[in-house]
Amino acid sequence: MALGANLFLRQNQSLVMTPQLMQSIQLLQMPHAELNQFIAQEVEKNPLLEVAGDEAASDDGADAPETPDSANQDMSSDWFTDERQSDSAAHLGDSLDSNFESVYGDDNAPARPDAPELLSQWKSMPGSGGGDDHVDLDEFVAGKPCLRDHLTTQIALTFKRPDEQAIARHLVDYLDEAGYFRADTAEIAERTGLTTERLDAVLERLKTLDPPGIFAQSLSDCMRQQLLQTGDFTPAMAVLVDHLELVARRDFTRLKKLCGADEEELLKMMQSLRRLNPKPAGAFNSHPPESVFPDVIVSARKDGEWQVELNPDTLPRVLVNRSYLTQIKASHGMSDADQTFLNTCLQTANWLTRSLDQRARTILKVGSEIVRQQDAFLKHGVDHLRPMNLKTVADAIKMHESTVSRVTSNKFILTPRGLFELRYFFSVSIASDQGDGSALSAESIRHKIRRMITSETPEKVLSDDDIVAELKQEGITLARRTVAKYREAMNIPSSVQRRREKRAHAKAVGA
Repeated sequence: MALGANLFLRQNQSLVMTPQLMQSIQLLQMPHAELNQFIAQEVEKNPLLEVAGDEAASDDGADAPETPDSANQDMSSDWFTDERQSDSAAHLGDSLDSNFESVYGDDNAPARPDAPELLSQWKSMPGSGGGDDHVDLDEFVAGKPCLRDHLTTQIALTFKRPDEQAIARHLVDYLDEAGYFRADTAEIAERTGLTTERLDAVLERLKTLDPPGIFAQSLSDCMRQQLLQTGDFTPAMAVLVDHLELVARRDFTRLKKLCGADEEELLKMMQSLRRLNPKPAGAFNSHPPESVFPDVIVSARKDGEWQVELNPDTLPRVLVNRSYLTQIKASHGMSDADQTFLNTCLQTANWLTRSLDQRARTILKVGSEIVRQQDAFLKHGVDHLRPMNLKTVADAIKMHESTVSRVTSNKFILTPRGLFELRYFFSVSIASDQGDGSALSAESIRHKIRRMITSETPEKVLSDDDIVAELKQEGITLARRTVAKYREAMNIPSSVQRRREKRAHAKAVGA
């Protein structure tokens, strides 16, 4: 067979994952906090990017940066200043009484000895005009003490010797967020050259500090220390504290035998346990609660339809400052490297604004389709939640399933029914026995199971078989193991444990 060289011309299409395309996909998946952090990094390294609302961008109206075409009308009011409003405001300020010296008392009255000091304090307040120094009221708010400072103050009063105080302050470093001592004194002794007996002696004295239960080495130890400080640590209570796993299982039969107490005494002892704090350092937790901002807001209109809109607080408005670019290009002495850098910054800025605009449009499109398909849920509640998957939404809005998956990841929607994650509306479909071909959402079935268990009485606690029978009457056929799986996923104990807990609660209320 002869070998030869041939030349062919072939044309085909392929998707190339460029770095900008990969970053656009990442932008679509980013939640609100990560998106703001990414934009802040881009603005820091790109001189042509600005965020709408920055003081530097609003100082000079003539040098206002240009906005994308889709946001020109929305952002025009941010750069507009009406001189007539400022003139009227100045005239109004002149007409008001701003002489704070005559607010209290008569001008002709003799001055009090402390009046100059009070007057100087009043003039130093924000907006008083008493000086150029601005005083923030937050500076006068007492700071919340941390756990270390709280314990260090007590250590100075509890331990007399300086070496013991140093050991105690060193042991504070081994506390976790709950206030438990998570270390081995033998290892500490080996590193520090101290004896284990000396460390244990200091640790025992540290357990007497406030808050009660601090420096405990286990949950049982934490409750034991609190009961010792309140004087409720009896022999029967000691046995109860040593068998907390039986308390969690509500095994009253074994607890009564171990503690040597009747049922009424056992209930009183368990009430005393409930009043204890399993996390002594919880009040000193400095981590603020995380806030969830909805990306989509749904509200009812007068015509009965739903209005779906993006949350303006989660929409970063990034602007391209073309006036600054013009000034830089007009200046002389630019090298080729500088020109290349500016062109790269301009391309990156244009890409970022277009990507953010496309991200907002995609989120709005997916959110609108979810609202359209879950109309019954918004009107009537969880029982009418329709089964839905990613493919259903993707086919309706002509997008790929992976795009819908990225949009619904870590995104939230605010509805008249509450705040939900977008993924909440995607659940498995379970066929109904009504004969009309309808299907139910797995989430709505879980809600039915939760409602059945909530309405139980101590005399009639539903087993998993009973729940299967009641669902069968409503036209829902489920296996017992499926009901058990749903119940365990909702952290609901078994019928035996629920019966013990409900009976104990009923007796405690009756007592």
